[in-house]
Amino acid sequence: MSIKATAKPARTLLSPTDHALVMMDHQSQMAFNVKSIDVTNLRTNAGILAHTAKGFKVPTILSTISKDTFAGPLFAEITDAFPDAQVVDRSTSNAWEDKNFIDRINAVGKDRLVMCGLWTSVCCNGPVISALEQGFEVYVVTDACGDCTPEAHERAIERMIQAGARPITSLTYLLELQRDWARMDTYDLTTGIAMKFGGAFGIGLQYVKAMFGGRDGKKD
Repeated sequence: MSIKATAKPARTLLSPTDHALVMMDHQSQMAFNVKSIDVTNLRTNAGILAHTAKGFKVPTILSTISKDTFAGPLFAEITDAFPDAQVVDRSTSNAWEDKNFIDRINAVGKDRLVMCGLWTSVCCNGPVISALEQGFEVYVVTDACGDCTPEAHERAIERMIQAGARPITSLTYLLELQRDWARMDTYDLTTGIAMKFGGAFGIGLQYVKAMFGGRDGKKD
């Protein structure tokens, strides 16, 4: 008997209401020694995530490590999206060992987490593996993470995947939440974020809008 296809998404595809976004330690000092990704690209990718979560109303937890005494402020691309956010500041490199951070996780009440942080092998790896061990479903935004060497980043990503994490990229996150261009309530949000942060894809959208007007090349 052949399998019958049905027109519905896979359970593992993300939607705006089924997860929380967790962004950890996207701070000046943590970025200074990142060598696995260009820091400009890293900031852009963090901006995509933050503005996507803000626009789609995804519960978002922001955390810093020793903000006032060591690592400095969050990237402006994140605080522009969440200017009034209550940021959890910690002394622990593994956020999952900080009670205030865990209180925020429990308050959000989502079993599925999308996580990223600096550095990949420390401040991202620790909480991801800890969350997985406690039964959470975790996605790691690999291009919103960075480390001191490509080797450190890649081994950390492999380690998290081996533990059960699902890798995703920042632009994929945006497009997965939108997923249907007929969803007009978030169409302008999605294309706006893409045009601001989305590289060649965003330039293409900007070109179509400027040259042909309207949506998807069709006049309004």
